[in-house]
Amino acid sequence: MSSQSSIKRACIIAVGLVATAIAGPCDLYASGDTPCIAAHSTTRALYSAYTGNLYQVQRGSDSATTNITPLSAGGVANAAAQDAFCAGTTCLITIIYDQSGRGNHLTQAPPGGFSGPEANGYDHLASAIGAPITLNGQKAYGVFSSPGTGYRNNAASGTATGDEPEGMYAVLDGTHYNGGCCFDYGNAETSSHDTGNGHMEAIYFGDSTSWGSGAGSGPWIMADLENGLFSGVSAGNNAGDPSISYRFVTAAVKGEPNQWAIRGGNSASGGLSTFYSGVRPDVSGYNPMSKEGAIILGIGGDNSISAQGTFYEGVMTSGYPSDATENAVQANIVAAGYAVTSLTSGPALTVGSAISLRVTTPGYNTRYIAHTGTTVNTQVVTSANTTAIKEQASWTVRTGLGNSGCFSFESVDTPGSYIRHYNFVLLLNANDGSKQFGEDATFCPMAGLNGQGNSIRSWSYPTRFMRHYDNVLYAASNGGTDTFDATASFINDVSFVVSAGFA
Repeated sequence: MSSQSSIKRACIIAVGLVATAIAGPCDLYASGDTPCIAAHSTTRALYSAYTGNLYQVQRGSDSATTNITPLSAGGVANAAAQDAFCAGTTCLITIIYDQSGRGNHLTQAPPGGFSGPEANGYDHLASAIGAPITLNGQKAYGVFSSPGTGYRNNAASGTATGDEPEGMYAVLDGTHYNGGCCFDYGNAETSSHDTGNGHMEAIYFGDSTSWGSGAGSGPWIMADLENGLFSGVSAGNNAGDPSISYRFVTAAVKGEPNQWAIRGGNSASGGLSTFYSGVRPDVSGYNPMSKEGAIILGIGGDNSISAQGTFYEGVMTSGYPSDATENAVQANIVAAGYAVTSLTSGPALTVGSAISLRVTTPGYNTRYIAHTGTTVNTQVVTSANTTAIKEQASWTVRTGLGNSGCFSFESVDTPGSYIRHYNFVLLLNANDGSKQFGEDATFCPMAGLNGQGNSIRSWSYPTRFMRHYDNVLYAASNGGTDTFDATASFINDVSFVVSAGFA
């Protein structure tokens, strides 16, 4: 090769590297001839030139909404705008906008084969503050989906139907999952009902073993193809599909006629690995596929709502992306600099200290969070009370049993027993060591919503806060189907002043 040709080739490569460095994931897919037909993210723009809306939040105080945009073209979400808008109240994510220009926005999922938990059968919306992270040091928020939370678009444009080729990826929290059906992102039925094998093609993340599984105990990246979570060619075990241990995980699924693949990797470093690539499952209905083209997030195709997980960004494409394109997208994700940040705010708590929590609601501010047997309640407590009552109103701060970034509250007079929520009632129960108990007993303090002390949200249901109602404690939302979700006095009822423990 001549020196002139070598120089020309080097220049082309250099230009390509610069373009790749500034390109967003959807720019990279477009350059690979598999353009995005849907691009969803609450954390950043997925096109280098995108300056439009990322998501919408609605606050509980007056139901007003605002749209959150990137700080700059192609940049990170303006989390400060959300924080200012939601100050002193609660906020929900109402719309996750499609950045592709096709209008494939995700909104509150309607009832389907499984009815949603809202009074009208719709699914819950996610808290706007449940999943704080940083991207290269800039704060942003993901979509923390508790069981019952779901988003959907049953009239999407440009998505694959039938056996048409498509690809998709999502950046997820690799530590937030369960075995429920089904934490999905991708292509699903337009009717919100199960219409048969092969009518879905979506990324699944969790540790369900009801259909398929991978190596170890999970969680795994699998494909929800309807009536089966597939880790490989059959609805069984694929030892080549590893358990995931990354805090941030990139999950990718793609399919075309009689060919599909699962790929994954660490969103914070390194490349993608291929966990399966081969022919369609050898069960009737999956070859050819009968994809319908709806888009779901956090739920199954029939609106199954028992799963949990956290979503930061993801796209769907037209056409079957090459591994090289996906590898370039993974490099872009790594360069975005996903990292954890604090889950708490407000007056700090110290692990190992004994505290008492005083009610701030006018007319009730001589009462403290206490317990009578397993019932967590409020009681009037003073220095003149008996030692027994003082101990019932005192709690030892422990590192969160379900997430070390938050806290758990152990009873002073009943060591080994913790405040936990069960059916959204707060109880004092002995720690059984289970993953479920740990999550139910983990709470994240924040600055008090009424300006006093702390408000204490559930880690696993971040729309729900410790609230006293008729002197009993609940994990309550700011508006909902239960009487203890009443909006009247909510902000005061969820704000508590922390002091040294009575005992």
